[in-house]
Amino acid sequence: MAVVRDLRVLLRFQGFRRLLAVRLLSQGADGVFQVALAAYVVFSPERQTSAAAIASAMAVLLLPYSVVGPFAGVLLDRWRRRQVFLYGNLLRALMASVTAVLILGGVPDWLLFVSALCVTGVNRFVLAGLSAALPRVVDADRLVIANSLSPTAGTLAATAGGGLAFVVRLVVADSDAAVVLVGAALYLCAALASLRMAKELLGPARALVHPRLTAALTGTARGLKEGLLHLAAPPRREAAWALAAMSLMRFCYGAVLVLLLMLCRYALTSTTDEGLALLGLALGASGAGFFAAAVMTPWAVGRLGPGRWIVVCAASAAVLVPALGLPFATGPLLAGAFVLGLTTQGAKIATDTVVQSTVEDDYRGRIFSLYDVLFNVAFVGAAAVAALMLPPDGRSVPLVVTIAVIYGAVAVAMARFERH
Repeated sequence: MAVVRDLRVLLRFQGFRRLLAVRLLSQGADGVFQVALAAYVVFSPERQTSAAAIASAMAVLLLPYSVVGPFAGVLLDRWRRRQVFLYGNLLRALMASVTAVLILGGVPDWLLFVSALCVTGVNRFVLAGLSAALPRVVDADRLVIANSLSPTAGTLAATAGGGLAFVVRLVVADSDAAVVLVGAALYLCAALASLRMAKELLGPARALVHPRLTAALTGTARGLKEGLLHLAAPPRREAAWALAAMSLMRFCYGAVLVLLLMLCRYALTSTTDEGLALLGLALGASGAGFFAAAVMTPWAVGRLGPGRWIVVCAASAAVLVPALGLPFATGPLLAGAFVLGLTTQGAKIATDTVVQSTVEDDYRGRIFSLYDVLFNVAFVGAAAVAALMLPPDGRSVPLVVTIAVIYGAVAVAMARFERH
């Protein structure tokens, strides 16, 4: 099997193996934490959740870090990335433990969200650093394969973490706080795994080991301007188009996620436990789509190029989302989750490859942090639109059609860019 052979080749690189271990543990912990938070906010029996409440929670958790994101990029281009993984995961382990205590204490939602914000805020640094560090541990000829397998493996780890959270929640302990503590333990393991790499291994090449924070913050505006100018230059115009396309596809994915949460909570199940179990199946189907994307994307990019593969992914979603979504039935929706996992992850792998292969190393931290900001804004925007369009049970034909139209527009725009 080609994907197994490619993975064996990549695993010969010691730096790649160790960076992958950090990614798997870190994103696995993310999956546990996110499912625990979703279960507490959406599936608690005493709560009557609405699409507006889900959108508000997403806004509280993600929008503030759309402001922090650019600062993260400038700092990532100054700090040793290995140290970001070490101290970032240690901090997340601590704050996840605090979140568990707050859940047990039954505190107001706003206080819980503040604690969760600290966990997701550090996540901006860790995920952007993982993407920016990847070219430091594999050679240029294997970058596409590494981009196919490494982020996809991380996404699968997050899905597995979500599955672990469901198991703990439904089988071991009926407590969201216990699930959050499992996530905290995984964050601690990720921090310890980062110690297996030398401080200098992951770059950046001109890092200041102990930069003054005031100097870093003062240079943020200048650094961002330089990063945007670097991205706007003709050799990197394809990266700019790919980022725009991926942001719109992320918008669609976010809208479908809110729709799916509401359907699992109200329309397709009769109890909260059944809804949580169905959501777990849907996330598992999406994870299978991520794996399929990892298998297919290297072959597809090799024959079509990354830009045309994004076109294929967006066009496929435009056709299949209404076909599978409009029946509002369990079987088609699970198939749709698989399709969205495949197309979204396939486009993301292609986008990561374009950005990494066209953006110089000294700018990658800034560009990937901006990439992260676009993801957050698109996701929150999707939740807000879904909140306006969704009825109480989640069945909305106009929302499904709107998502399909956006996917189609992305496919047409990217196809025109590729022709020119």
